[in-house]
Amino acid sequence: MGIIGWILLGLLAGILAKLLMPGRDPGGIIVTILIGVAGALLGGWLGKVIFGVESIDGFFELSTWIAAIVGSLILLAVYRLVAGRRHS
Repeated sequence: MGIIGWILLGLLAGILAKLLMPGRDPGGIIVTILIGVAGALLGGWLGKVIFGVESIDGFFELSTWIAAIVGSLILLAVYRLVAGRRHS
């Protein structure tokens, strides 16, 4: 998957993570995209390390989307914890 595919996957995974975890975030759409892209990478890495599977097979594979969304949810939760403490 190329860089454009990663950015598109990250954008959509970040949006889906935001929908699954609603609430106020200190960042805007750019932060959502960055969290999504990083979450896609994190999800793929975790799938490989923990389960020993190649979870990033292709753009249209279900395992790719699940890994990207789970990774994005993890990063969104961590971001909220860190940014929430800074603003309190």
